Amino acid sequence: MSGFSWSDPPNPTAFAVARAGYPFIFASVFTTAVFALLQMSVPALMGLAVTFCICCFFRDPDRVIPNYPGAVVSPADGKVVFAGPVDNSRFVEGSCIKISIFMSVFNVHVNRVPHEGQVKAVNYYPGKFFSANLDKASKDNEHNAIFVETEEGKTICTVQIAGLIARRIICNVQKGDDVARGRRFGLICFGSRLDVYLPADTTLNVSVGDRVKAGTSVLGNLI
Repeated sequence: MSGFSWSDPPNPTAFAVARAGYPFIFASVFTTAVFALLQMSVPALMGLAVTFCICCFFRDPDRVIPNYPGAVVSPADGKVVFAGPVDNSRFVEGSCIKISIFMSVFNVHVNRVPHEGQVKAVNYYPGKFFSANLDKASKDNEHNAIFVETEEGKTICTVQIAGLIARRIICNVQKGDDVARGRRFGLICFGSRLDVYLPADTTLNVSVGDRVKAGTSVLGNLI
């Protein structure tokens, strides 16, 4: 496909599930099987429904990634709840562009790298668990910040933020890793938010209310 590429090898199955979801799925399947063996029809049917919902939540579809120079792709599926300039955030000194993406429980929750480069730092911060669609979630909630430096020396910060229900942040990259645009790097369980901080001169391609998809939607272009 012209202008696009695979950042990760395609999944070998038609309905791929993120590995982090296996314990939840196995637990639900086991509980459902116990109810079925005990001939408890209603709990068994409810267990089937819960198992299906968990599988859907942890789905991990393949994505083709735009490979245009300077393109910054969305790290998450969801709705843009903030997009614009900010000054002196806790992650970036001076002016920058901030984009916040809220993920409901219905969105794919696998996170992807916005732009290729080298991971310069991964900083975890314990915190609270306010609803992720609130502005104060960026400041007060438990979160994990990943700083990537591009070949041109620009820094992009992606912050995984826990939500009201989300109580587990998964990050699979470490300081010193070379990462590709659109590569899977983590996941947040059960509803959450991601903030992306870009250089102030970035051309912004999204606005509040837009729906974006991880790896395929272009949030902006580095100059």
